[in-house]
Amino acid sequence: MADTLRSVNPTTGAAFGDPIAETTPEAVAQAAAAARAAAPGLAAMRPHDRGDLMRAVAAALTGHEDAIIALADAESGLGEARLRGELARTTGQFELYAAYAETGAVLDVVIDHAAPRATPPRPDLRRWNTPLGPVAVYAASNFPLAFGVAGTDTAAALAAGCPVVAKAHASQPATAVLLGAIITEALEKRGADPRVFAVVGGFQAGLDLIRDPNIKAGAFTGSIAGGRALAEEAAGRPEPIPFYGELGSLNPVVVTPEAVAQRGPALVEEFAASMTLGAGQFCTKPGLLFLPEGHGLDEALAEAVRAKQVHPMLNGRIREAYAAEAARLASHPQARFAVEPSEAEGGFAVTPGLIEAPASAIDGDDALLHECFGPTALVLTYADAAELERVLPQLPGGLTATVQLATSTDPIAQTALPLLAERSGRVLVNGWPTGVAVTHAQHHGGPWPATTNARYSSVGTGAAARFVRPVAYQSTPEPLLPEALHDDNPLGVQRRVDGVLEPAAGA
Repeated sequence: MADTLRSVNPTTGAAFGDPIAETTPEAVAQAAAAARAAAPGLAAMRPHDRGDLMRAVAAALTGHEDAIIALADAESGLGEARLRGELARTTGQFELYAAYAETGAVLDVVIDHAAPRATPPRPDLRRWNTPLGPVAVYAASNFPLAFGVAGTDTAAALAAGCPVVAKAHASQPATAVLLGAIITEALEKRGADPRVFAVVGGFQAGLDLIRDPNIKAGAFTGSIAGGRALAEEAAGRPEPIPFYGELGSLNPVVVTPEAVAQRGPALVEEFAASMTLGAGQFCTKPGLLFLPEGHGLDEALAEAVRAKQVHPMLNGRIREAYAAEAARLASHPQARFAVEPSEAEGGFAVTPGLIEAPASAIDGDDALLHECFGPTALVLTYADAAELERVLPQLPGGLTATVQLATSTDPIAQTALPLLAERSGRVLVNGWPTGVAVTHAQHHGGPWPATTNARYSSVGTGAAARFVRPVAYQSTPEPLLPEALHDDNPLGVQRRVDGVLEPAAGA
């Protein structure tokens, strides 16, 4: 697979600037070893100091906003407005994780004092989370800032006390280099060890990184094929390491007959807007739309999709894959194009598409159940609740699932909601999945192939839990314990002591 690290403008299709050198195996090994050497210092940093460090990174990114946006737009074609919003989300993630790190919640401190008179007697047990060590972060193409080298995986790992070696995506190499320089400078100005963050680039560098013995975990956002390959590398090492991949997702939407009757035209417009947002290159794009038979929205759906403006894809390879997958889906014996996508003038631009089929086409046949990365979606018509009960459990795991309903007593909704919850990480009602709020309660994950581990999120403060492991101390004298486990709580962190939650100091 090619990974040339050459900046290309997707709006014009033209290469610009000099190719950015791929990182040599020796340089990858040096970056990983440096991260390992810096790991104890970051792990030992007090929670408030770690929070200050992350806020310094957020401030530095904001301070270089214009330069970041200009370069990211040139490489991605995503537009200034979209990228300014994405940068705000990126800095917001650092701020959220900073506050989370300060509470000590990521440490998950639990103290159970000895109970010698219990039956049987119980020893003194104290548990906390310790950082895994250096994390390999693989930047995504579709969010060069929020899921790039300075994205959510990097912020979560630093919040957990883990150094990061980030692998730049080949679609935005210059943006990655710039972000890396800004972050490293911010760390140095704050007095931190600059070795806790580094950027590498190139296909081989990505493999060398996950194989390096100094790397203790991996985090990836991208294709199923790429994520599976890296996961196998992580598992096949002499010392296997955890690998957290966010991969493909169809994000089904079930619309009930009552919802069609109440607000059918509005749902059509909302779906078309969500499905084509960012040229359909969001991991949460609603790729499957279940409509009841006789919905009467065919013409309105097609018109709404055709009305969406032409969008550039992120690169030529993605555009080619988009066209090929849309054509493959439409070639299914029971499917047809309602709107056929095509290439458009100007770089990697495409038009959106729509494919129609009966829901029975996926009953025992998964040929249509593959993500089409880009602005094309599949509309499936279902007969009744019984058909949904039969086909929804056959859907692959997803990041999200949505039900559009009229009332909470809607019988189709009552059937669909629990079935969709079994196959997804986030369930929405009367919304659209392309907005992902960065909050404490967010879960951005799901069963395979949405992620490699459905227990964990890559968005929200829960994402930091991927990069720590618990250690319990039994009957250990206090001078030998980590400070967070001392009875007087000198760090002022959130703890659970003898079953009672103690909030962080100042909370």
